[in-house]
Amino acid sequence: MFRFIHSSDLHIGKRFGNMPEDLRGRLREARHSAISRLAEQARVHGASTIFLAGDTFDTETPTPAMLRQALAEMSQSTPLRWILLPGNHDSLLADQLWSAAGSVVPDNVMLATRPEILTIGADVALLPAPCTTRRPGRDLTEWMNSAATPQGAIRLGLAHGAIQNFSEDSAASDVIAPDRAAKAGLDYLALGDWHGPVTINERSRYSGAPEPDRFKHDTRGQALVVSIAGPGAMPEIVAVETASFSWKTAPLHLLSGDDSAAAFEALLPPAPLRRQTLLRIVASGRVRVSGRTALEAAVAAVAPDYAYLELQGDGLATDCESGDLDRIDRSGALREAAQALLDESIDERRSTVERDISREALVRLYSYCEAMGS
Repeated sequence: MFRFIHSSDLHIGKRFGNMPEDLRGRLREARHSAISRLAEQARVHGASTIFLAGDTFDTETPTPAMLRQALAEMSQSTPLRWILLPGNHDSLLADQLWSAAGSVVPDNVMLATRPEILTIGADVALLPAPCTTRRPGRDLTEWMNSAATPQGAIRLGLAHGAIQNFSEDSAASDVIAPDRAAKAGLDYLALGDWHGPVTINERSRYSGAPEPDRFKHDTRGQALVVSIAGPGAMPEIVAVETASFSWKTAPLHLLSGDDSAAAFEALLPPAPLRRQTLLRIVASGRVRVSGRTALEAAVAAVAPDYAYLELQGDGLATDCESGDLDRIDRSGALREAAQALLDESIDERRSTVERDISREALVRLYSYCEAMGS
């Protein structure tokens, strides 16, 4: 039985420039600490080797500190062995990166930088397909078809790139043949690039990233424990959690008259989990002005509990009636301003952007008046 951990896409050094400054450092550190969490899962499940199927680093020019500290962390897990494959973010075009890595690589780390057979255990052969550039434009796994391995050896493939539409890069074309495992007689093909777990077929999988870095996949970070009894045997695959942060997108559909704050609060995770949660609420439907302000107030009240919390309300229409305007003011300049904003928000002669601005301004005016009256 040969048992290993299949992971990919650590993206060590990712900047997270779209996140608040005080959160960026925590997210970057989580990518580094994923190394120790992968090692712990390997020890728990009796795996001897950890495959990183590309994009260990977020760029082709990680700082010397990022490189050396990552390799040093891997060295702490001896006798576990790590095998690093260049991906599209840290491709072989980064001569300096892989040259520097080669000069300081620990004994328990192998750099799979050549498309050639690596013997990684008794009767276990690894066939890597390192990315030559960010967009190779060809199937780098094709060489595996004709690669001769010893009789009776388990054949494992390691690759990074798109199969069909499973690519993090929308500009990527279909590169890796989805039936590569069958064509090359592979017992398992470990794939990287897609940050969520995907099963291509019974012998080919994307592991997903061990630490999420976006809302796109809405799954907790994980790795795969893969066990293969011998050549030709079907791989036994178990997913294990490895993430420290959870990225969640929660839909919130409202109808005019709903208690928007209560509906929002029903979506929230338990309090102990919130510090490690990045939550995006996607609101849709229709709501009264009072419901809109109540929702925004409820979000603001709990936002400090979370690593990150945002409300996306582009799909949430705001209804306003005369009673809502009365709560702003029954007469005078404020009432006239509110009426003007309401008229503009429903004026079909105006652009959608202009109507949205007027609607948001009306909601803001309503919330100010509510606050002054409370």
